[in-house]
Order: sequence, then structure tokens, then C-alpha cells
Amino acid sequence: MRGRTKWSALAIAVLIAALAAGPALAAGNGRSVLRPDLDAIRDAGAVGVQARVVSPTGRFAEASGTAVLGRRVPVPVDGHFRIGSNTKTFVAVVLLQLEAEGRLSLVDSVQKWLPGLVQGNGNDGNKISIRQLLQHTSGLYDYPHQVERELTTEQGFRAHQFLRLPPEEVVARGVRHPPVFEPGKAWGYANVNYVLAGMIVQKVTGASWRTEVRRRIIEPLGLRHTSLPGDSPHLPRPHAEGYTKDTGTGNLFRSTEISLGWVGAAAEIVSTTADLGRFWRALLGARLLPPAQLAEMKTTVPVGKPGYEFGLGMARQRLGCGTWVWSHAGGTSGYLTGNAVTEDGRTSVIVSRSLDGGTRAEDAAADRLVEHAICRK
Repeated sequence: MRGRTKWSALAIAVLIAALAAGPALAAGNGRSVLRPDLDAIRDAGAVGVQARVVSPTGRFAEASGTAVLGRRVPVPVDGHFRIGSNTKTFVAVVLLQLEAEGRLSLVDSVQKWLPGLVQGNGNDGNKISIRQLLQHTSGLYDYPHQVERELTTEQGFRAHQFLRLPPEEVVARGVRHPPVFEPGKAWGYANVNYVLAGMIVQKVTGASWRTEVRRRIIEPLGLRHTSLPGDSPHLPRPHAEGYTKDTGTGNLFRSTEISLGWVGAAAEIVSTTADLGRFWRALLGARLLPPAQLAEMKTTVPVGKPGYEFGLGMARQRLGCGTWVWSHAGGTSGYLTGNAVTEDGRTSVIVSRSLDGGTRAEDAAADRLVEHAICRK
């Protein structure tokens, strides 16, 4: 959900000595090429962290920290986690596939597909296009972010842990507020944009967005460890326990189980580093979209941060070495997901931290990992 936070797409140092070892998967046997940077994230405050890099020169996976706070339990390198706003990228792909099939246009209004849903208090679905939903230029007030802020304390988490809301109600609670800005006049990250996007998928196809994501992405790519749990609060095993740093007390509390079906197409999917990396490489490798739609997805707008731009369901960032990568941050209670994928789709880095609300030092360590993974040849 927290795609608006510093993306911190984590990465892994690929050292010359390790490259000579070829494509073997390094995991858990002593200090591999991944461990120094992963240990830096752990030492900065993360309870647990797992990472995987796939590139033409090798495949590596490793973990650091513990899967259970206060105990020495190895973090599984194939552990499941909530990918948060990476879900949006999956949903954007489905809508762009539907455009390629001639079943909708990105300039179609929300009103055309969901008549009467976005109206009142200055909101007008006639003025908001599908493109603006996907690019976060709709200006809609983000009710899910209001809940998200409350989830950062243990009291708020307990109050919303098993929240159940139909998407229509999520939208209605947002429309009670006036728009943040006029559609198309600015950029403002809003989860509600993708709640609406998921509803449009269902209106166009007659099937839920979950069904379409499975049929069009998960099954063709063989993502056997990727799931859409709906309202179920449970994670498949193996997984590291998730923790949240209480913004009020500073204490950590366990936040592994939570229902995210209410925010659905904005943040629901559960996956692994291997599956998520395969998805990103397929996307940038032009295996999911025709050239015209992939070009649409890569058409970006500035977001007020130098070297950072937002396309349709994914972001483009320039690293310190000048290389541009694609990504989408993912944050939910208990888990932060970072990624970096090269323009050609040949190299992907996926990292999952089992703590949200971490320190600035943790984010700084994550940024260093990006440079090490992509910039070091």
C-alpha cells in the first residue's frame, strides 16, 4: 500500500569473484556475496530480510536476521510475503492487455465503466480517465491511506486487522472528501485509484480482477507461489513473521496476520522473491504486453523528486551511476518489498524486509544495495 514511501528497492552486490562461480544459487552457506549488504540492513534495525538477484551472470539468494523476533530462526530465502503495492503493477498489466484487445481505451472515463460511483463533493468520474487512475493523477482522496496511517500503532492495527469492506464502500468513503487536486493537474499517490481499476477490470471482463490476474499473469508465467488471499489474513508457509514499529510507543508488535481484501487490487497479492522477480523480468522483457502497451506503461510523469518518475503502475528511477531501473515499492503491515529491474528485463533484484516503519539507516542501507546490485559490473 505504501508506494508513496521512499521506494528503497533493495539490491545485492555481485562481486567479481562470485561471478566466476557461474549461475549457482548461493543460499545460507557461510558469507555469500549477498550477506554484507543484507547484514547491514539487519544491523540498521530490520528483524529479517531476504533477497534474490537474477542476472545473465548468475542467480543468488540469501537472508539475514531472524524469522521470529527474540529467537534464532533462519529467514527462509523462499519465504512468502505480502508484496503490497507491487499488486498495482499486476493490475495495470491486465488493463493494458485489455486495451491491446480493443476492449477499453486508457482515455475512457471512470463514469463510462462505473456510472455514478465517483460523484459528489467536487468529484466527477466523467473527468477522470483510466490512464489517470493508473498514473495516480486522478486527484481522488485516498481513504485507504487514512486506514494505513492508523495501522502504524498497535491499537489501530487491532482495530483494522480483520477489516471487511466491499470496493464500492472503499470508494464511497473517499468520495465523501473533495478531490485533492483537479484530475490531470498534479501527481498524488492514491490506493483508491487501483481499487477503481480492479472494479473496471470486472466490469469489462465479467470476471474479478483476481481471476484475470491469475489467468493472464500467474498461470502463464508459472508463478506457483503467488496467491491472492482475498480476506484471508494468513500467509502460506514458509514465511518470516512480520512486525510493525509502533509510531506512538516505538515498540515492535507482531503484524503477520492481516486482511487486505478490502484494498484488493491496490495491495493484496502474496508472493516470493523468485516469483516476483520472474514477473518483473517478464514484464520488462516484453513477454506480457505488446510493444505499444509496454511503451504506454513506460510513459512517465514527474513526481517532484529528481531522478524519479511514475508510469502506469510502475516507477522509473535513476541510480547514482546513471543507470535507470524500473520498480514499485510495496509496504503493508509487517512487510516492505523493494525491487529494481533493468530496462532490458534481464536483471531483477527483489528484497523483502519483515518490518515496516523501520529506521532511516535501514533505508540508507537499502539504497546502497541498489547501487551495488545494478551499478557494479
